[in-house]
Amino acid sequence: MLHATPSPAPRDRPHALEVSGLGKRVTLPTGELTILDDIGFVIEPGDAVAIVGASGSGKSTLLALMAGLDTPTSGRVVLDGAPMSSLDEDGRARVRGEKVGFVFQSFQLLPSLTALENVMLPLELRGDADVQALARAILNQVGLGERLSHYPRQLSGGEQQRVALARAFVTRPSLLFADEPTGNLDTRTGQSIIELLFDLNAAAGTTLVLVTHDEHLASRCGRLLRLDGGRLVPA
Repeated sequence: MLHATPSPAPRDRPHALEVSGLGKRVTLPTGELTILDDIGFVIEPGDAVAIVGASGSGKSTLLALMAGLDTPTSGRVVLDGAPMSSLDEDGRARVRGEKVGFVFQSFQLLPSLTALENVMLPLELRGDADVQALARAILNQVGLGERLSHYPRQLSGGEQQRVALARAFVTRPSLLFADEPTGNLDTRTGQSIIELLFDLNAAAGTTLVLVTHDEHLASRCGRLLRLDGGRLVPA
């Protein structure tokens, strides 16, 4: 098994993410299909890590397992000290609500909610106070202070992704997963979103795990993990 070399961890903090012996297999009519095989690595707090690979290499499956959106066939995931692979669905959801932010290629905004309401939602689900003030502040920070009452259908793709970034960072997550965040944007808009993503991430001190097939985008991260055929290979 190939392991990415971890950096020394501060003694008073857990690893941001620890993946060991991780495997995912599914049963098909033609037999068993291995999607991921014996994956292991460690990510430290504050790291920016890109996971790259061709379509079908297992990137999205790995992200789902790391975030506790799916369960592995073998191995384990520990997210900021929380043993995701041994928690039930409710337990994993609680960890995500407390520690994790997401940015997706398809934005994943709720069409019936305004920009402000979309950003307020994760705060409301956690029972936070002053949710409207916090949501307004971060929407101003991403340049959408004049678009608070607009619905997703009234926003451009770049504006929708700015709302998604605001929603991801408003809870001050310890770990942010970004899955092809510029995949649905033109080159110019995508570049502005990437600059904003890295600026917000640096300001918040968040650990970033970026899943992409874009090698140029991956080069913005301090570390690269490459998947090929469900296995880690030298980057």
